[in-house]
Amino acid sequence: AQAVPGALLPADTGDGAVPSPLLRQDGQLELLERLDFVVRNVVELRKEVEELRISLQHLAAEIVGEVRTHLEETQRVTRRRKFPFSRERSDSTGSSSIYFTASSGNANTDDGESEGGYTTANAESDYDRESERESEEGEDEVSCETVRTVRRDSLDLVPEDESQNPLVLDSSLEEGLGQLLEQADRLHGGDERDKREGFQLLLNNKLAYAGQREFLWRLARAHSDMWELTEDADERRSYATEGKEELELAVQKWDQSAECHQWFAILCGQVSEHESIPKRIQAGYVFKEHIDKAIALKPQDPQLYYLLGRWCYQVAHLGWLEKRTVSALFEAPPTATVQDALQNFLRVEELSPGFSKAGRVYIAKCYRDLGNASAAVLWMNLASELPANTKEDAESEKELEEMRSV
Repeated sequence: AQAVPGALLPADTGDGAVPSPLLRQDGQLELLERLDFVVRNVVELRKEVEELRISLQHLAAEIVGEVRTHLEETQRVTRRRKFPFSRERSDSTGSSSIYFTASSGNANTDDGESEGGYTTANAESDYDRESERESEEGEDEVSCETVRTVRRDSLDLVPEDESQNPLVLDSSLEEGLGQLLEQADRLHGGDERDKREGFQLLLNNKLAYAGQREFLWRLARAHSDMWELTEDADERRSYATEGKEELELAVQKWDQSAECHQWFAILCGQVSEHESIPKRIQAGYVFKEHIDKAIALKPQDPQLYYLLGRWCYQVAHLGWLEKRTVSALFEAPPTATVQDALQNFLRVEELSPGFSKAGRVYIAKCYRDLGNASAAVLWMNLASELPANTKEDAESEKELEEMRSV
């Protein structure tokens, strides 16, 4: 009886009960609205179930791939054990070496033993055909691992005192680095053309300054800029992945650098936008961890609180599918409320009033979600006063218009 309008029920409970008159027009409208609400929820539930099914298929495919890789590696190790005797390599000087391809596309073509203690292999050797086939099978895995090794070696080659002060170079390189960083910062704050120029500028100087902390996080930031400027999905994924790789070892070597943690977190988020729901949720944990570290190191930076506010807002608005996925895959799901998000966005305004149009729109959205309509209108008006300086601001302007039209 609570779910059915009273006008549809019998007038009394006797045997001769007579149905009441048909619904009035306003009652019909109310009933149609309820039915429409039910239909929309059923459609949304079907979509979420379909997304969950696809996510589980992806997860199963990843597990199968990992198991297959492990089995193939085990088989290769078993085959290698058939040759317990040592083999001598050819001393031919005319053979080529294995190429170590880094993210910049450059290849290491030096023969012999490298400074990190790794030895390249000659094209002509005394290995038999089976050993050569094994080498070819593991080529992709070796190349990926070697990229990490080369990047790790480049950082480990920095003198110990230089790890404390990464700008300790000879006078000419130090002066050049200072000018380069200043120019990169200026181009980062410019328009699309400036950001593309800054990205290319840093790439061109990567060989000279790849072991410098201040250079590395700016190079990662430039990758993030290119991710925002690019429309093609594959290119966006490539920019975000390469930028993240630039900082993977840097955040370990320079754990006290707020900028390294900040841009590593941002790039993790950008990479996750092209991944499945489980990987996006896992990236959310990494994002929060590094943003918290950056805030602890640089507590007066409004950008960090803005990023944390966005994370809290997204977690507070996780859909049914995301919540079910989190519960299934993680013991301690992330928790945050709209109130947490609001406090971080207000902290941004406290540190830097008018920091961004997007930040004020988020404050208005938080107050709207909390039921404070007057405060929401106030911050909508304050957001309207600010120009749209970034792509995110432009998107916030559209949200602002939609909020006003409701």
